[in-house]
Amino acid sequence: MEIETDEKIYQNPLLVFALKSEAEDYFNDWNTAFVGVGKINAVFNLIKTVQHDRPDCIVNLGTAGSTTFNRGEVVCCTQFIQRDMDVAALGFQKFQTPFSEESIVLDYGLKINGLKEGICGSGDQFETEHKNPEYNVIDMEAYALAWVAKQEKIPFLCLKYISDGADGNAVEDWQAEVKNAAQKLHSVLHSISND
Repeated sequence: MEIETDEKIYQNPLLVFALKSEAEDYFNDWNTAFVGVGKINAVFNLIKTVQHDRPDCIVNLGTAGSTTFNRGEVVCCTQFIQRDMDVAALGFQKFQTPFSEESIVLDYGLKINGLKEGICGSGDQFETEHKNPEYNVIDMEAYALAWVAKQEKIPFLCLKYISDGADGNAVEDWQAEVKNAAQKLHSVLHSISND
């Protein structure tokens, strides 16, 4: 299966999900990887898959919270922040990785015409009290996946289905909405695929 974005056709895309429940059976005809929850699982499993498959594009599909976008909406994330990196006690900026030349905001994402764009904050906790204005989409893996894609010089597309409001109802909302994510994400991906 091929996808086309930014007027370029990718013939060997790799679809990356954290969980099988975010894909269900909608993507069986695609090359998929399920990397697990959290940044460490995401990096380890994506690197292994990339070394084996050598995709020409990495497409991260999954659920996310947001206080900006509506539940049920698909957002194209083009920038990424490691939201749980906090070494301010040593004088570093919020979200800055110490002694790294990486920018706080990782600007490494393809765009899709017609989809709203978001800034994704990734961290190793399920956020239920979102208060940070620096990012408007909340997940647990996208920053890590985008970072690997950038290091490997592979184009990266990130589509997030907004499942909850990253608030006090986030757990219940996510559990109810995750079953709707695969169908909606499949519909958006189908709109840019050449199948």
